[in-house]
Amino acid sequence: MQWTWQTIVMGVGFLVLLLTTRRISMRNPKLFWVSAAAPLSSVVLSTILVFSLRSKVPEIKTIRHLPKGLNPPSSNMLYFHGSHLALAIKTAVNYNAGAQTVVSNIVMAVIVLVTLLFLMPLFYYTPNLILATVILTVVIGLIDYEAAHKLWKVDKLYFLACLFSFLGVLFISVPIDWSFCFQDSVTCHEAKRLGNIPRTQIYQNVNRYTEAVRVPSFVIIAVEAPIYFANSTYLQERILRWIREEEEWLTSNNRGDLKCVILDMTTVTAIDTSGLDIINELRKILAKRSLKLVLANHVASVMEKLYEKISLEPAHDSACAKIL
Repeated sequence: MQWTWQTIVMGVGFLVLLLTTRRISMRNPKLFWVSAAAPLSSVVLSTILVFSLRSKVPEIKTIRHLPKGLNPPSSNMLYFHGSHLALAIKTAVNYNAGAQTVVSNIVMAVIVLVTLLFLMPLFYYTPNLILATVILTVVIGLIDYEAAHKLWKVDKLYFLACLFSFLGVLFISVPIDWSFCFQDSVTCHEAKRLGNIPRTQIYQNVNRYTEAVRVPSFVIIAVEAPIYFANSTYLQERILRWIREEEEWLTSNNRGDLKCVILDMTTVTAIDTSGLDIINELRKILAKRSLKLVLANHVASVMEKLYEKISLEPAHDSACAKIL
């Protein structure tokens, strides 16, 4: 395949145009239609340009002839069993292209159907470069630069892992690289509810130690693994469920109101940006319900990241301080 300056100039020009329209829509949501109409407008405009200049720029490759009509029915080849049937229909590419609901897939299917049946001859002079430009514009939207920069400030090692994962997906294979990522990141994501051993200052797992009793108005939870992107959502959901159960128990037994949620982070040896976001979000949720979130026994490296990312305050509440 030979490179020609005409192809490069036109490709870069339309790429800049598409990225500019996308930027305009991001800054002003009311102009969302600008980026939504830009890809189709670019296809039409590039086709007209190539058709008008076909004798002067023959170096620009076009799609040329495309047969009309639909493919033969292949319903007998569909496989309606197995663990991969329930894959998500709405992809990240659709989302970055502006799709909001799964109805966009129906609209897309109808447009593709009409195009295949009636509009295929119109693409004879459509340049190949415009298709690559549209795809590049959408894929660029999948790269979260701000998250990468935040990861660099929080932990350089995790940033390198993120970078190598990105390069692995880009140049090697998605399944192989994902297996590498999860091998390093997924750990046991269990958390345990703690209770007090009577007449002591010791707190143990209430499911393992029958003598451990819950402390009224407090939810004490031991997080027994590093908090990563793979387990942070589970951890948040599990904590909120324990809080709901505790509130229901207090109400049914007339034991007062829940006051404090304590996370024992003794065994949390590491935390990434997803974990920091979950902690911060959990604190905001509890604050709206007039509940205090206390992080106890965190190691130095985790504490540094928490203080850098989240504005933490010492536990001045007398009841919480007494438990700690």
